[in-house]
Amino acid sequence: MKVRLERDQIQVLLDGYFEVEFSFRNTEDLSLALAQLKSDEQAFVLDWVRRIASTHIEIAYQFTSQASRALHMMDESMIEAWVLQAMDVYDRIGLHAALKVISEIDRFVRQGRERASGALFEEQVGVLMPFVQGLSGRKLKLQQGDDLFTDTETIYLPAVMAHLPDKRDNFLLYKVAAAYHWAQVRFGTFHQPLLHYLTHHKTPDLALGTFHALETERLNACLERELPGLYREISVLTDRLTGRRVSDGWLEQVAELRKQDASVMDCIKMTESILGQPLPATTCFQGQLNPVLVFEVMQQRIEREKIALKVALKAVADESKGEREEPDRFHIRSKDAASQLEDMSIELLINGKSIPMPDDVRGTLTSIIQDLGDVPPEYLVPAGPGEYDFETGQGRLLDPEDVWGGTYHEEGAFFYNEWDCRRKHYRKKWCVMREMTVKPVHDGFADRVTVKYRRLLSHLRKTFEAMRDEDRLLKRQVYGDGVDIDAFVETWADVHTGLEMSERLFTRMHREERNIAVMFMVDMSGSTQGWVNEAEREALVLLAESLEALGDQYAIYGFTGMTRKRCEVFPVKQFDQPYDEAVKARISGIQAGDYTRMGAAIRHLSFRLNEVEARTKLLITLSDGKPDDYRSEYGIENTRQSLFEARRNGIHPFCITIDEAGHDYLPHMYGGANYTVISEVEKLPLKVSNIHKKITT
Repeated sequence: MKVRLERDQIQVLLDGYFEVEFSFRNTEDLSLALAQLKSDEQAFVLDWVRRIASTHIEIAYQFTSQASRALHMMDESMIEAWVLQAMDVYDRIGLHAALKVISEIDRFVRQGRERASGALFEEQVGVLMPFVQGLSGRKLKLQQGDDLFTDTETIYLPAVMAHLPDKRDNFLLYKVAAAYHWAQVRFGTFHQPLLHYLTHHKTPDLALGTFHALETERLNACLERELPGLYREISVLTDRLTGRRVSDGWLEQVAELRKQDASVMDCIKMTESILGQPLPATTCFQGQLNPVLVFEVMQQRIEREKIALKVALKAVADESKGEREEPDRFHIRSKDAASQLEDMSIELLINGKSIPMPDDVRGTLTSIIQDLGDVPPEYLVPAGPGEYDFETGQGRLLDPEDVWGGTYHEEGAFFYNEWDCRRKHYRKKWCVMREMTVKPVHDGFADRVTVKYRRLLSHLRKTFEAMRDEDRLLKRQVYGDGVDIDAFVETWADVHTGLEMSERLFTRMHREERNIAVMFMVDMSGSTQGWVNEAEREALVLLAESLEALGDQYAIYGFTGMTRKRCEVFPVKQFDQPYDEAVKARISGIQAGDYTRMGAAIRHLSFRLNEVEARTKLLITLSDGKPDDYRSEYGIENTRQSLFEARRNGIHPFCITIDEAGHDYLPHMYGGANYTVISEVEKLPLKVSNIHKKITT
């Protein structure tokens, strides 16, 4: 049972939380107010004061002044949501906005019922993002916004969807809204004639509203063809939201727009013929159209992608230059114009011959076709020598290294939450992660390692080959080569008690197709300088040479960082890359960097690992010590939480370290059986082979 605290006891605690020796805050009145509360209420408030103060003392002070009132207006779970919103706002925007959340307690209470039944963007974005990314065409981003719309690169969704009483239905509204705005981008809603039409119209607002209603009908037909299951749910939601069905007269008018060859031009032409007529009721998931903003975004993208395509085609041409002498002439071929947006229907030809298309070229071509309807011939000419100066002008292509050299900006970065053990909650989108380039070093390092460890390498290859050819004993089979003694004993007992005899009494050997993906996460912090870095690189060569015999998918990424705004991973070998001279040169180029912010690296590499189709996924960390980019407890607890998240996603994490003190903290982060401490590089590949065998059999 919690003990009720007196005023003096509370004041001592508040003085410590608010650092009154330096802040000179008066805690007498606050202590008196909290002394009137029940013991469990005191404990609840003081616990939150302590946690909030770890983020900002002023927010904690203002919360304390509102605490008694908040307890009368809300239950504890709602107070927790209120406080967390304030701290999240502080992380994203700053102190002034966070204090506004605390001061507007009445507004938060009014929104409480809406949030209770509604779907929240921050909770649903993890489900919505893979859904949107899995759709054809340009890969769109999702972001929270005040209004629902798309600029053709990002879909902006509201913080809360609460138009229906059921939380699941409100999530479905999010999904439908995302699908609608994907369809606008995918099926050409914003092709250039729209802005020209509206700009020269006498009543542009009326014309835009009419066009939006007609375009919604065209997109309905597109969604019905592309996503029939989702479209059936769209129909049900539309009826529930509008309370009435669309009139037969309207359906007759828009019948032409539901044909497969209908275009945005057809909608524009029909807009003039029905301008001023009554329109069907709009629904919340249709959002808004902002053609001016879209035009600005498209103009920048069109120029950027033209340059990117021409530069990429030059690289493709250079790679195949040894096979021909005639000049490079690129062409695009597709099954038909209507299917050109489907990624797999685009074919790249050079001098009339089909060639494999790199993923970056395919993505750029798809995006260009969505904007322009086709790829202009001038886009298909490879960039000439010195044609583009990427250091100046709009044609500049971002190099990840450049980001840290000037004013910090977020373009091209990944954002990850970070667990704050003092707050006992996440800091939202707190860490900025970038994938950096490993500078290759062609010094024959890998060849020297294979010679130096040729005997060990021979043993490792045999070990991994044996794992590849290993049979698995299946028990309790209907037929087989041997008797399953355990099953036989159980059946004998069943027969003597009058139960029916089981037929599953045999064992047989079975060879299963391996379906495994392994991510090696290599510590590149400053403390690995010297022999540790040498040992890591040697071990990676031995592992890569051995894993080639096994046939499992594997990738190698280094990681380092400098504060939360500069977390970096270095792709050494990606899953779809062969182990070739380029990878060997990148292994040789691995160098010690800054500090070790492991949590962000684990979250990002888990994301990369989850992009791979595999039944078993391993995340193996090679490190020389514990996280040291920030306070020890904070770093360890955040890393531990990121490992929990990885396990929830079906990933098996394991850590191999040379830190002799690893036994002090690794069991807390990885668990007692998911780490090992070694002292010699020769033992590292052997340990990995043991881990493979343990987890994958």
